[in-house]
Amino acid sequence: MKNFKFTISGNTYEVEIKEFEKNVATIEVNGTQYAVELHQEVAKSKTPTLVRAEIPQTGAGRIHKAEKGSAIPVFAPLPGTIIGIFVKPGDLIKKGQDIIVMEAMKMENKIQSEKDGVVESIKVSVGSNVLQGDVLLELV
Repeated sequence: MKNFKFTISGNTYEVEIKEFEKNVATIEVNGTQYAVELHQEVAKSKTPTLVRAEIPQTGAGRIHKAEKGSAIPVFAPLPGTIIGIFVKPGDLIKKGQDIIVMEAMKMENKIQSEKDGVVESIKVSVGSNVLQGDVLLELV
């Protein structure tokens, strides 16, 4: 794969990286092969967090049902596949809480609650494919 020269305490070593899998590298140093385990922190994914515009709150911190008994839908911001659901019907959720994770364009996108509320119903399941604007769940 790659060749390097290292000098350690005045001694020069020719190192060839043969294979690299997970955190173990197979290397050859001056003709002798070694399996080297790396203890470096694995880089965390840079998954963006989708944040929606704030919904105006009515009443100071009170949770109530919308007019005429209708629920407030949470829509899919873009097309993708649901890979995780963190809530269930009847759960009390807070503004900014992760509620669903979806994969879109080969990236994980966390859908967060726009307001405090109670989950009335979940309209998708893990593995569901959704289009932009599809209803994911309803809050009251």
